[in-house]
Amino acid sequence: MQFITKESCLILAVTPANQDLANSDALKISKEVDPQGLRTIGVITKLDLMDEGTDARDILENKLLPLRRGYIGVVNRSQKDIDGRKDIKAALGAERKFFLSHPGYRHIADRMGTPHLQKTLNQQLTNHIRDTLPGLRSKLQSQLLSLEKEVEEYKNFKPDDPTRKTKALLQMVQQFGVDFEKRIEGSGDQVDTVELSGGARINRIFHERFPFELVKMEFDEKELRREISYAIKNIHGVRTGLFTPDLAFEAIVKKQIIKLKEPCLKCMDLVIQELINTVRQCTNKLGSYPRLREETERIVTTYVRERDIKTKDQVLLLIDIELSYINTNHEDFIGFANAQQRTTVTAAINNKKRVMPNQVIRRGWLTINISIMKGGSKDYWFVLTAESLSWYKDEEEKEKKYMLPLDNLKLRDVEKGFMSTKHTFAIFNTESRNVYKDLRQIELACDTQEDVDSWKASFLRAGVYPEKDQVDSEDTGPAESFSMDPQLERQVETIRNLVDSYIGIVNKSIRDLMPKTIMHLMINSAKDFIHSELLAYLYSCGDQGSLMEESADQAQRRDEMLRMYHALKEALVIIGDISTTTVSAPVPPPVDDTWRTKEPSPPPQARPAPAAVPPPSRPPAARGPTAAPPPSSPQNPAFGAPLIPSRPGPPPVNTYSAADPVANVPLIPSRPARVPPALPPGIPRRPPAAPGRPTIIRPSEPSLLD
Repeated sequence: MQFITKESCLILAVTPANQDLANSDALKISKEVDPQGLRTIGVITKLDLMDEGTDARDILENKLLPLRRGYIGVVNRSQKDIDGRKDIKAALGAERKFFLSHPGYRHIADRMGTPHLQKTLNQQLTNHIRDTLPGLRSKLQSQLLSLEKEVEEYKNFKPDDPTRKTKALLQMVQQFGVDFEKRIEGSGDQVDTVELSGGARINRIFHERFPFELVKMEFDEKELRREISYAIKNIHGVRTGLFTPDLAFEAIVKKQIIKLKEPCLKCMDLVIQELINTVRQCTNKLGSYPRLREETERIVTTYVRERDIKTKDQVLLLIDIELSYINTNHEDFIGFANAQQRTTVTAAINNKKRVMPNQVIRRGWLTINISIMKGGSKDYWFVLTAESLSWYKDEEEKEKKYMLPLDNLKLRDVEKGFMSTKHTFAIFNTESRNVYKDLRQIELACDTQEDVDSWKASFLRAGVYPEKDQVDSEDTGPAESFSMDPQLERQVETIRNLVDSYIGIVNKSIRDLMPKTIMHLMINSAKDFIHSELLAYLYSCGDQGSLMEESADQAQRRDEMLRMYHALKEALVIIGDISTTTVSAPVPPPVDDTWRTKEPSPPPQARPAPAAVPPPSRPPAARGPTAAPPPSSPQNPAFGAPLIPSRPGPPPVNTYSAADPVANVPLIPSRPARVPPALPPGIPRRPPAAPGRPTIIRPSEPSLLD
């Protein structure tokens, strides 16, 4: 079945002539794969072994169970002929003699036999080649054009030529530098549409991940007030202070600035990791030379890590510079006068108003994790603004499910579930109110951790901050730290506002300087190193011959490509020499092949009533349908005498006379009626068929096609 299902395959449905054609397995299988009959040719064998008085004329004339391409009869060598070493030439001659001498096949002898079958198949092959030749030529030409560019550098390839190795090394290093710069700076060609890479991921670290890390280390309110009160009391000592000490302000500010080192160093590590991944992706194109790829990756990665140390030193120097001088004369600093009038509530409101109330900060899909008892997890389209978080049924934003105000909301990390594949974070109300329906918090899930970090950064822009690790007052200090007199409380509030204002200035400065420092000292420096110094490092690392040694896979690929290229050229030359002016045989017209889909097979014919004339001792064994009276036309004189028999022997005696009343019914068969061998008991005998219509074998039992 795996062969005949192909549309380019011709099907020879071979069936012995002494078997029921309706039950042929070959025709049954061909019907399944070729219902239109465009590829099926019927072949009838063993025509010389049919019973006396029977033939397959109706089948070979394509009248019984017709096929679109018809039937071809063949007579092959018997086992006796094979044992007697009868050659093929003699067998073909005997086959030709059989068809010419047989009265039922002599008129179609030119369309029978093995030579005609061979001619038919050759004609079909010629037609198929002529039809597919233009498409094959176009396909070969397109393949040849696609290989031209790659093969051009291999045409005069010499593996051991030092000039070739030097040229290849220069090209590889130059291409590596171009690829690295394109991945960092961005390029319009070869854009990756699956995931972020190179410069896009570094930009995400600069403007989403790093600000989020700065906010995460934001000081705890209760702890900060406690530290301010301790600083004021310790500065005053045994005296009672009348004024707010500026030394307490500087001490608290410096302590908060030192905390900036951790997120800065974490940002540096993320950028280094992305740079190393970018270098590894760019070296994939050097896979043809494994040693060159390893050395290039090692040299560039080593340089990047060296610059990492210098860049971290510079970032820490920026922190130290901020610690060295507290500039209270900064234009954005509120000063002591404004700090005394400003409250923490006013500061929170002003921070909220930094973003326009109706401005949309982010849109996207999120999954709300709810227990199965309350409906289960569902995906919604979320819209985050400066004042609310809304979710809809889909991105058309027509059917709103809920709108949640952002007042008193904070973020909380949630551990990933055992069977969950998504990353989750939660939103809750700091006043212990229900956030959504009867839920104290909403768990929102994303596909990747990067999406979670990006959503958290968007919530920060809307004023929703992450939860701080609250520390119980019993563990951090005595309870009397909160029992302050009104004057001390006013001083703590003033310094608290001053610290908030100055730390905001420092954070703004660090957020601006960190990307610039990393770009100058690390990324741009790495690009300059690749373009100017990488080649020199490669020359100094060892022998150029071993460095430019090809991998076994690359050598095999080159040989296969060259072999394919030459094979395609040779095939096009051969196709060009083929003459397409061949004799064409059109596809035969459709025939009535409803028998292939019809359930019942032809029913067997009933036996006619016996004639009044006494029958011979053994009637002819002719099988076929009941003969009908012929039309009133002059009888063919050829029917008056027995025809030429297919086998030697005396002609049979005609048992029908003109005086017999049944003589009007012509019962003379197309072949002389011979007395067949004795039949087994129980098998009925059938009368001979009418002249001019050969008798055929009809099945007496239902066909397998039923």
